Amino acid sequence: MIIDFHVHSFPPEIAPNVLYKLGVEKARILPFSDGTMDGIIKSMEPCGINYSVNLPVPTSMKQVIKLNRLAIETKEEHFAKGIINFGGMHPDYEDYKTIIKDLAANGIQGIKVHPSYMGIDIDDIRFLRILDAASEAGLAIITHAGIDIGIYDRNYCSVKHVLNVIEQVHPETFILAHMGNWGCWDEVEKYLCGAPVLFDTAFSLGKTTPNPLSTEPPYMDQKLTEEEFVRICKKHGTDKILFGTDSPWGDAPVEVEQIKALPFSDEEKEMIFSGNARKILKI
Repeated sequence: MIIDFHVHSFPPEIAPNVLYKLGVEKARILPFSDGTMDGIIKSMEPCGINYSVNLPVPTSMKQVIKLNRLAIETKEEHFAKGIINFGGMHPDYEDYKTIIKDLAANGIQGIKVHPSYMGIDIDDIRFLRILDAASEAGLAIITHAGIDIGIYDRNYCSVKHVLNVIEQVHPETFILAHMGNWGCWDEVEKYLCGAPVLFDTAFSLGKTTPNPLSTEPPYMDQKLTEEEFVRICKKHGTDKILFGTDSPWGDAPVEVEQIKALPFSDEEKEMIFSGNARKILKI
């Protein structure tokens, strides 16, 4: 079994505009699907991905109710197609406890937060209270961690911020996307490997694919090398690594084959591809 713990989808009517703004104007990287739910499902088939975890990112308070209600209402329909819905939260949304309780009561197993898109540090009290409530409700928490390739002037979820969160909140299932802290992997290896967090592999291995429509290259060309990637996984523990593609920004078939080719044991590959995720998702 393969579980992709990190994908994004957008309504068909806005997906082209979102991909242009993010893929051409901001991050300047190439998307590998059309950014829709159908696009994710189509990308899963050729590489044997059984389930993908869909991560909504409410970039304003106005989107919180709509996105979470949609996650609940489409949960069964999407699961039948191999999609597992997570909820999302914005730090300025005041009635966060009601949303979190509603998600948990309706079988949604986690929430996504994105400090960079929200312009607020992950260890800000507005985030800390959300993370605390979500953890208390038994929800997994996945956050964008590290520099965002399209918002690279400031790291809103740095290693230092993460350590503050761990110290103050102790979230039970805290997942740091992009191998702990995108673009800051020396700090990850020094300070986060072995910490009570999980890393996902999304958008962290190999070369960045530039968008030919962009007038400038991406912020970073090289992500982790294979040697660096394996070393961090081993040091942190392969029982705390989750496979993720960051679709539409990751090429799912290529990324599956990349992990398969790395010098992990069969047991380690099983943990990365699905074993660790199945424990969180209870499947």
